[in-house]
Amino acid sequence: MGHLKLEILCLVVGSVVALLALNIDSALANTGSNADEEGGPVFVKEPPSKVDFSNSTGAEIPCQSRGTPQPEIIWLRGDGTAVGDVPGLRQVLASGALVFPPFRAEDYRQEVHSATYICLARNSIGTIHSRDVHVRAVVTQVYDTHGDQEYIIKGNSATIRCKIPSFIADYLDVVSWHDSDGNVYKLDNRGVFEDGKFVVLPSGELHIKDVRPEDGFKEYRCQTKHRLTGETRLSASAGKLVITDPQGSTAPRLSGDTQISGFARMGMKGSTFGLICPSQSFPPGIFKWYKFTDGSSRQPVQLDDRLKQLGGTLIIREAKVEDSGKYLCVVSNSVGEESVETVLTVTAPLAATVEPAVQTVDFGRPATFTCHYQGSPVKNITWMKNGKRLPQTEAVIRIDAVRREDRGMFQCFVRNDQDSAQSTAELKLGGRFDPPRLTFKFREEVLQPGPKVSLKCKATGNPSPEIVWELDSKKVTNADRVQVGQFVGENGEVVSHVNITNVHSNDGGVYRCTAISKVGSATHTGRLNIHGLPHVKSMDKAQVVAGSGMVKTCPVAGYPIDAVIWEKDNRVLPINRRQSVFPNGTLVIDNVQRNMDQGTYTCVARNAQGYTSRGNLEVQVMVPPKIRLFSPPDDIVAGESAEIQCTVTGDTPIKIVWSFQGFSTTLNSMKGVQISKLGDKKSLLNIDSLSAENSGNYTCSAKNSAGIANYTTSLIVQVPPRWIVEPTDRAFAQGSDAKIECKSDGFPKPSVAWKKAAGDGPMDYRDLKGSAPGMRVEDGNLVISAIPKQAEGYYLCEANNGIGAGLSAVIYISVQAPPQFEIKFRNQTARKGEPAVLQCEAKGEKPIGILWSRDGKRLDPKPDPRYTIREEILSNGVLSDLSVKRSERTDSALFTCVATNAFGSDETSLNLIVQEPPEVPFGLKVLDKSGRSVQLQWSESFSGNSPITRFYIEYKMSKSDWNSGKDRVLVPGSQTMASVYNLRPATTYHLRLVAENEVGTSEASQSVTIITAEEAPSGPPTGIAVEPVDQHTLKVTWKPPLREEWNGDIMGYYVGYKLASSDKPYLFETVEFSREVGKEHHLMISNLKTYTEYSVVVQAFNRIGPGPMSKEVAQHTAEGKPDHAPQDISCTTLTSQSIRVSWTSPPLASANGVIKGYKVIFGPASSWYDEKTKEIKATPSSEIILHGLKKYTNYNMTILAYTNGGDGIPSTAVSCHTEQDVPGPPTAVKASVMSGDAILLSWQPPSQPNGVVTQYTVYQRTVEPKESEATSQKIPSFQTTYEISGLKRKERYEFWVTAHTAIGEGQPSKSATTSPSNKVPAKIASFAEKIVATHRDEVKLPCQAVGVPAPEIKWKVKGQMLTQSNRLRVLPDGSLLIKEVTRKDAGDYACKAENSNGHDTIMHTLVVQAPPQPPSISLAGATGTAITVRLKSPSDSAPLHGLTIHYKQDFGEWEATQIPPNMSEYTLEGLNCGTRYQIYATSYNSIGTGEASDILNTRTKGQKPGVPSAHKFIEVSQNSVTLHLSSWDDGGCPMLYFVVEYKARHQSDGWTMVSNSVKPSGNYVVLDLSPATWYQLRVTAHNNVGFTQAEFEFATLTLNGNQVGPARTNDNGRGLLLEVFPWLPEWVDYNMIVAGCAMIVIIVVGLAVICIAVSRRNRGPESFRLRDEGLYAQPDMRGMTLKREFRDELGYIAPPNRKLPPVPGSNYSTCDRHKKGMNHPTWNGRRPAAATGVPHTYEELANGGGGIYYDDHPPVPPHAHSDDSSLYSKPPNGVPGQDEEICPYATFHLLGFREEMDPSKGSNGLTLPHGSTTLPPPGHGHHRGGSQSAPRGSNTTRYGRGPVGSGVVSSVAGGGTVGPNGIINPPNHVFSPEYDDPANIEDEYGYNSPNRRGSLGRRSMGSMRTVPIPESPSPPPPPPRPSDSPNSTPSHSQMNQSNDSKESNELSEAECDRDPLIRNRNSVSGGAPGNMSTEEMRRLIENRNQNEAHSIPNGLTPYDTVNV
Repeated sequence: MGHLKLEILCLVVGSVVALLALNIDSALANTGSNADEEGGPVFVKEPPSKVDFSNSTGAEIPCQSRGTPQPEIIWLRGDGTAVGDVPGLRQVLASGALVFPPFRAEDYRQEVHSATYICLARNSIGTIHSRDVHVRAVVTQVYDTHGDQEYIIKGNSATIRCKIPSFIADYLDVVSWHDSDGNVYKLDNRGVFEDGKFVVLPSGELHIKDVRPEDGFKEYRCQTKHRLTGETRLSASAGKLVITDPQGSTAPRLSGDTQISGFARMGMKGSTFGLICPSQSFPPGIFKWYKFTDGSSRQPVQLDDRLKQLGGTLIIREAKVEDSGKYLCVVSNSVGEESVETVLTVTAPLAATVEPAVQTVDFGRPATFTCHYQGSPVKNITWMKNGKRLPQTEAVIRIDAVRREDRGMFQCFVRNDQDSAQSTAELKLGGRFDPPRLTFKFREEVLQPGPKVSLKCKATGNPSPEIVWELDSKKVTNADRVQVGQFVGENGEVVSHVNITNVHSNDGGVYRCTAISKVGSATHTGRLNIHGLPHVKSMDKAQVVAGSGMVKTCPVAGYPIDAVIWEKDNRVLPINRRQSVFPNGTLVIDNVQRNMDQGTYTCVARNAQGYTSRGNLEVQVMVPPKIRLFSPPDDIVAGESAEIQCTVTGDTPIKIVWSFQGFSTTLNSMKGVQISKLGDKKSLLNIDSLSAENSGNYTCSAKNSAGIANYTTSLIVQVPPRWIVEPTDRAFAQGSDAKIECKSDGFPKPSVAWKKAAGDGPMDYRDLKGSAPGMRVEDGNLVISAIPKQAEGYYLCEANNGIGAGLSAVIYISVQAPPQFEIKFRNQTARKGEPAVLQCEAKGEKPIGILWSRDGKRLDPKPDPRYTIREEILSNGVLSDLSVKRSERTDSALFTCVATNAFGSDETSLNLIVQEPPEVPFGLKVLDKSGRSVQLQWSESFSGNSPITRFYIEYKMSKSDWNSGKDRVLVPGSQTMASVYNLRPATTYHLRLVAENEVGTSEASQSVTIITAEEAPSGPPTGIAVEPVDQHTLKVTWKPPLREEWNGDIMGYYVGYKLASSDKPYLFETVEFSREVGKEHHLMISNLKTYTEYSVVVQAFNRIGPGPMSKEVAQHTAEGKPDHAPQDISCTTLTSQSIRVSWTSPPLASANGVIKGYKVIFGPASSWYDEKTKEIKATPSSEIILHGLKKYTNYNMTILAYTNGGDGIPSTAVSCHTEQDVPGPPTAVKASVMSGDAILLSWQPPSQPNGVVTQYTVYQRTVEPKESEATSQKIPSFQTTYEISGLKRKERYEFWVTAHTAIGEGQPSKSATTSPSNKVPAKIASFAEKIVATHRDEVKLPCQAVGVPAPEIKWKVKGQMLTQSNRLRVLPDGSLLIKEVTRKDAGDYACKAENSNGHDTIMHTLVVQAPPQPPSISLAGATGTAITVRLKSPSDSAPLHGLTIHYKQDFGEWEATQIPPNMSEYTLEGLNCGTRYQIYATSYNSIGTGEASDILNTRTKGQKPGVPSAHKFIEVSQNSVTLHLSSWDDGGCPMLYFVVEYKARHQSDGWTMVSNSVKPSGNYVVLDLSPATWYQLRVTAHNNVGFTQAEFEFATLTLNGNQVGPARTNDNGRGLLLEVFPWLPEWVDYNMIVAGCAMIVIIVVGLAVICIAVSRRNRGPESFRLRDEGLYAQPDMRGMTLKREFRDELGYIAPPNRKLPPVPGSNYSTCDRHKKGMNHPTWNGRRPAAATGVPHTYEELANGGGGIYYDDHPPVPPHAHSDDSSLYSKPPNGVPGQDEEICPYATFHLLGFREEMDPSKGSNGLTLPHGSTTLPPPGHGHHRGGSQSAPRGSNTTRYGRGPVGSGVVSSVAGGGTVGPNGIINPPNHVFSPEYDDPANIEDEYGYNSPNRRGSLGRRSMGSMRTVPIPESPSPPPPPPRPSDSPNSTPSHSQMNQSNDSKESNELSEAECDRDPLIRNRNSVSGGAPGNMSTEEMRRLIENRNQNEAHSIPNGLTPYDTVNV
């Protein structure tokens, strides 16, 4: 059955194969009919042969084709494998394009980006390939190009090359050159640049002709362009010429690279080439170019517009292929000659065309395709058919007889090393092609033996096919039972039959019918199965060629067949991997080998019943012939014999045949050729006598039955040269053209060379180079154009081809000529004082006569003995010498030498130049100079008849000497102007000039002296170091730059810093330059981030500007505390006494350092606020296990990170509860007898429950009279008593109790024993306890009692019997209930139970926990930015959890901070400087927050900035002024910024703003000032308190660094006076006006003083009179007290402390407000309101004088800096305030002593603080200077100072005076500080607030204190601000009372109400407050003091108010 299935399967497979073959044949048969419709693929857009692209741009390579059907596009690699997509690197588009996207450099892959690709197009017609596509991706790399440095001899041509890195050289083109003068030499569109001197060659070299010394001063940079990216850039370094002077005559010598320019660009036709001939010589050589033609002959290059010679460079434009070849450059001068050969290859793009493009050929007809190609060079030609390479390599491919398989696409490829091209042609089959096609096929059948069988096949075709039948691969022929027939039907079909009668089983097998014609064939195979036993038919011997494969199917008959196997040597096959056996009986053997596969094979067929049949197959393996390689000798010479042996391997018989040049018959006709057979496998070819005809290709062919082998070798016969034309001696006339033939023959072709003898004899022959001009070799002939005399001599002609000794011939060429001088004119030099010899050598036929002449006159040496003539006969002429002894300047003349012989005459001239060193240059002057260069000009002196070759500019520093310290600058001799560079700025130099010619040098000229200009420093500071000082500060130290890099005087340094990781610019601070030698500068950079790396640079600056920055120095600030707490804190309970805590680190940015570890702070949550209960454990890891904890306790824990800078912020507390454990024993047990059989057992819970108590167990047992086992009883956890009954009276019992938790039973309590009794005394079962209650809660005190009779319960509270009420009452169970517990309820509570049998008492202690009591707060200290307070917390029952400090500044919002409860002092930091603050504190506990403490009013320290002295602050120079900002006193508050303005002193318009944000550190430089000019400078300093403005005057230095004197005017002040009083007439004498006014003022002041003095002398108490003892004129009142008698006599009452604050409110009007109608009444101490006790003070006014200019004066005392800016500066608008005008006069109340001494009037006129009328204790001295009306003692410049230079001496408060120059003379005494004025309160009370307008004086004029004394008593708090309305009352809360406190900026209206005319006068007039006139005020005072007032003629009364 299995055999049947196998047969069916074979039949099915065979049918399918036959059907497929039929369909294919049908399709091919229809090819002819569809030829017009179908077409093979043709490229429409073929890829280029070379694709270069940048990785930044990518590339897309197109490939499109057409055809019918549409071709498919496939990309292949160069090796033929298909190309796939590589993601991101390579992609094949549907359009057929190959895309290379842009890629990163690291993604470069050589197999993708540097490979050869082929585009393949195919359809059903055929396949074509594109040309090879060479793809190369270029990865963008950083590169630099550099100009070359060329050494050249002056006068020659130089070539400067652009050095390009090799990895980028293929993609860069040099497009232009740029020199340092700004000239650009750019290639034109033809690829070259030429302007006469400069030539840019196509390859990029810069060619400079006739180099001169000035060319060496330039620099040349090349500009390149990237061909792929288009990027252009200049070379990183410049090329230079190093020009040297010739040192004598030099023969030409070649240098450099002679490579052809332009070849790197593939040498395309049409390009421009430059052939370089780099040579140097002196004198400069003459260049000639030749081109070799016909091998060795050369022709001069014919120059035209296309071929030009520029210097030694040959330029070839629009190159042609014919220009290719070998070129020779010959350079010669009078010394010698040199040459160099260069090979030029001009390539043309390749192109190919195949003709015909489409060819239709009938079967059997020939076909020819011809490949026409263009371009150069062509390396090879190849053909392909349908993508398969053909062996043809010729341009023509021929097909003798076209067959069906020849149909398809043919391609011709032409290639060279750089390019390739292809063309396509299609071969179509003609109409006669109709391959055979089977139209009917027989079927496979299974039959029984006996019947007949007929097999039929039908076929059609053109021509008609023949059908052949085979059975098991053997042809079926007619036999007894088998008939084969065939006929042609009516429709042209061929019908064939195989008829078998009485079929046998042996007739079964595989039948095949094959239709064959010359066009093709068609086959059908099928099996006929006949039932029967297996039968293997006989098989013919098989012959197989070794190395091929063998396929053999076993011919088996019979059916069914179960298996077919093959055997060899009784082994079943296969036995190796080359053998395969298939189920259908087919044996396949690959690569057949004779020794293994030859032999007998047996086929065995077996059926299912086991019957077998066997058949043998003899296999013979035949070996084809193989020829061993052979070759003839290489050095065979003609005439010798040669033998060539051909040895063959393989099966015999072998036939060996020889052929020559492809023809075997040719050998038969050749003479001397013999062929001998050496055995069966060798053949010998022998040639007796070789000749040139024997050269060629010899082929040995071997053939046997297995195959054919051929091998060809070349035989080259070398023939030595022989003469064709041998040269002979010749004679020529001078100047004629000479030609001498020399020709030879041989193989290889001999080369002919001519040489000339170096001497007179026939020896020492040398090349013809330089022998004579016009001498050349053409085709072996020696040609001499216009033969000169020097061409005469022996010549050698040599012919040589390397074979033999060669040929040579020596000839003599003679030249007959008249005398001739080679040089017609020359200059000859001689040095003055030295001898000179003039020579003239005439060549020609002798004899020759010589005559000399001088300047056209015949020279006779007899008159002048200095001249001598001598002649010498030479072999070729005459030499004549004219000698001159001791040459003089007059010997400079033209000498002529005339030579004469029989053939003619000639003459030569010699110009004798007597030379001497040049004279001294003169007129050296400076044209221009800068910091590093100077330009000089001079006049040229006599050159000494020798051109001045150079000038030397010698220069040196002023401190150096000319011998050792000078430098030189070389200047070409043609220039009279030059520059000296590389000088040092700000340096004195001496310069002089020296001229030089070839004779010598001149003396040095007179020197000139210059000082170079300053420049910014050229070097950075040195020794820069940065060290951390603290967490926010870095210390930068450095040293100045090197001294030679200062370029002037260093004025300071800019120190820049920034975050190291930041890209932002540096922040710079200025540091003053220290002039101490070797001192190290430093700067503290503050306000930096903690543990942050900063980059620091330092640069020095001088008057010109800053120099270069130093290198960055990076440094970290010191480590700080972490800003964030650890994160992700989690805790896990492990046991009842351990907890695991874990966390993660805080963010790295907040660590502020390197985290060293972590601290875990933990404690019970119930006492978390008690620091004593907390524990701390440190660990370096992020996890810790806490051991030894309390059982079943809730723990709080926080974690903090710490660094070297300290502990960080702790995290938020997390809680964890330890696990439960067995409880401890109950605390106490009581057994109370209740009756004769019952006992009440009570107990207290365990002190350590260690969990939740779930129950109790009560144990009992009998102990007397005998012990018993204990019994137990479970009791609920809420019950602590248990009644035990059923006891016996006579027995004693023991009881104990245990507690239980979820873990288990705890330890037992102490036992209690008792016995029941009928007598039961009172007993309290409850236990005495300490009970803690919360404020306002309800509490129950237990008192459970037993006894018989029932006991009476009594309570005592704190020792007193309890009186019950609704709040306190006794409950029925005896307990005491207290409702709404308060602090007062805390104490001891006693409960007593009593009956007739006894009594019992317990004591409870009640603790009441309430919010804490208010803490106390006091001031501990203050600084400018911090206040330290002292805290004291009252003790309380509930533990404090902490305190809260609340604080705010005036007009600010409240802020709060919490502190631990145990902190006694706390510092509030980060406060504003000089600001008033309110502070109070509260404390809190677990109950709540307590009441607030009293408010503490205080302030931080600090004042406005203090003004420095001008000489410390200002440092002037020529064009700038340096401001030393550190000289300002900051007033205790950090400076914020400065505002700097300036203007010229007499400038009328506004100020020039320099900067409004100058940083306060270091120095600040104001630049761009004019030298020798007076300026006014206004500087405003700002700090947190306010600002201070000051004006200064200074003058810049002159250009010579001198100071400027004071400005003078010639009008004696007339201009200034006209500005003030423009209405004055011109005739007024201004000097007289000034003098008269001064006299009037003196008289008025004097009278006033006299009147006041007389009034005081004559009136008032004795103590007031001036003649009395100066009680009030004591210089020092410290500690002074009045004598009792004085006090009693005067009725003196010591005034209170006069340290009064300024009056809050706006009680004084400014002029501006007054003008606007906003009048405010002046505060009057005598008003009724004052009588009520409302306090008041008086505000003082600042001096409103003119501007103050500062000179160099003694420094201001330190305490004076506390005054505001009006002390030292004139406000911007001339007024004290920012917005308001201050009237020029202020009103002061001069209060009389009567008011101050009268107690009853103290409230009317006495200024008392806070309304206090309490008199101070006696013993205080009172000085009149302490009054508010007296001048204030101070050595400041505030009061009474006149303008500088006014000549007025102004008095200064406190006794000082101001001199005419504004210099202050300080007083020699200081008054007591005990009684100060109200304005001094600003130091203590914070009235110097930034919110106040700093307009008027802040201190009264009454104080004489100059030095603040800390021991002064603290002042009272400021008074409340009175309202503007009399009816208003102050209503300010305690919290905000200071918010309404202001210092008035307003003036008394008394100064503003006056008539303007009066206010403009200088007289003193009375001032009245309010609406009162002066007279009304006077009368009011007189009414109050009738007994004391005295009239004074001038209207003043004592103690009246006057305007001062």
